[in-house]
Amino acid sequence: MSMDAVSDRESAWAQRPDWWKRAVVYQVYPRSFQDSDGDGVGDLRGVLSRLDHLAYLGVDVVWLSPIYRSPHADNGYDISDYRDIDPLFGTLDDLDALVDAAHARGIRIVMDLVVNHTSDEHTWFAESRSGRDSPRRDWYWWSPARPGHEPGTPGAEPTNWESFFSGPVWQWDEASGEYYLHLFDRKQPDLNWENPEVRHAVYDMMRWWLDRGIDGFRMDVINLISKRLPLSDAPERPEGGWADGSPLYMNGPRLHEFLQEMHREVFAGRSGLLTVGETPGVTVEEARLLTDPARAEVDMVFQFDHVGLDHGPEGKFAPQRPEPGALAASFTQWQDALADVGWNSLYLANHDQARPVSRFGDDERHWRESATALATILHLQRGTPYVYQGEEIGMTNAPFADIDAFRDVESLNHYAEAMARGSAPADVLLGLASMSRDNARTPVQWESTPTAGFTTGEPWLAVNPNAARISVAAQRGVPGSVLEHYRALIALRHDLDVVAEGTFTRLDVGDPAVFAFVRAFEGEELLVLANLSSDPRSVALAGADEWDAAVAVLSNVDSPARVSEAVAAPLAPWAAAVWHRRAEG
Repeated sequence: MSMDAVSDRESAWAQRPDWWKRAVVYQVYPRSFQDSDGDGVGDLRGVLSRLDHLAYLGVDVVWLSPIYRSPHADNGYDISDYRDIDPLFGTLDDLDALVDAAHARGIRIVMDLVVNHTSDEHTWFAESRSGRDSPRRDWYWWSPARPGHEPGTPGAEPTNWESFFSGPVWQWDEASGEYYLHLFDRKQPDLNWENPEVRHAVYDMMRWWLDRGIDGFRMDVINLISKRLPLSDAPERPEGGWADGSPLYMNGPRLHEFLQEMHREVFAGRSGLLTVGETPGVTVEEARLLTDPARAEVDMVFQFDHVGLDHGPEGKFAPQRPEPGALAASFTQWQDALADVGWNSLYLANHDQARPVSRFGDDERHWRESATALATILHLQRGTPYVYQGEEIGMTNAPFADIDAFRDVESLNHYAEAMARGSAPADVLLGLASMSRDNARTPVQWESTPTAGFTTGEPWLAVNPNAARISVAAQRGVPGSVLEHYRALIALRHDLDVVAEGTFTRLDVGDPAVFAFVRAFEGEELLVLANLSSDPRSVALAGADEWDAAVAVLSNVDSPARVSEAVAAPLAPWAAAVWHRRAEG
């Protein structure tokens, strides 16, 4: 196909309402992406300076984690002003310049929408807590102490729910004489979406950003905005302590109503936008409803099933290695569930997840192979792939050795609570080293230098010392590198209709550790074989010789070009290969 034909097809795709089926999204965590002024913290001018890297990679959309004004109790996910940029990251002019430069390269910019909660320093909350007669009192969730209990004492909290960041979800406010709800940190009070004034204030803010040139939103924990009323206790845990209240505040009864209203008020009549909802605890049934285009809610959702596979019985910070085939089985479940309606977000990494090559791959013996195998099976499924900064070079977990090295509020709260219970510090640190969100937040490794080309100053979070061997500079233009493998995968999605629109069929090849599947669309087929283990694995592929006319389009290890030859011997550890064929005539 000529380059002119490719260009014409891409132009036609860009005009489609579902343009995002062919797109690849890249998440930037600005604090850790690139520092432009030497203060050790990444910023918008830093992102602007690295746009050519993103264009080289071939991504279509950049999703910016929060850059709004914030006290940074949760690294920007606690917003004090939705219509301003935090000085740590720059100015509105800097953002405008970034948007213009990205658009000039054909890259859309999506912002994080954090509207389940605000900062307790937002003017809305300041007015809400000013007194029980405040006009904005019911913009947040306020409640008196539990009957028969002294306000502000243990056990007086209105419900027994546990916060995502440990401890209770209720904070006593002495000045106004009631508790307020915060599902996350105490400095992140939950907005009351039952109040139509709250909803329309949010919609007005969203329209303001779209009018400024933003191309859509990733909606933080959006399925928490509808709580089940009245707020009540959750079943107690057998071991005691705070209870899991998630069934009472996730996927609530008015969620779809709120999102449909948002679509009417904000997105209707605008084209070329992307809306993706982060939805912890979402079921496949809910995901089908949320992403059904006929319902006009969101384009796609992030589900969490696969990133919980390594959580142990005692939770996230007591991880265990998933069973062979567990990751492929989880992906297959979601591929099948959304096959006829809806759409999948495909991801292994983001700012809340430890590095996938360390969690699901083998970052010691087979680092490059496992990083590229995981990328292959992710990008070639049906859905829109997301690349988290540094994932494209195979960045790994960092060697955090003591609690002083951590910065994340979730990790620090977990450690403090564990110490209060009398846990062994070494055991707690081991879990944090494996699963802390700080693993995702170490600075991007641009160069093999002490600060990895991220800053000329002291980085806010220590650079992973393996930047000496894992960096953009060490991989750019190097055949077989993780970076070049990502570029090839992104190019396949852009070049082949079958990747963007094809059906997905899992193949049984006799070993659950081997993820094999076929994508098919209008006479095109793509065969993907990947050994997701650190041992050689045999493959029983029925009709393998029928694929021998197919063209080998990508592989992360040396392998025969013919499918029958490739499966005749065991697949090497973390080997991944892709073949493409078209029907004759």
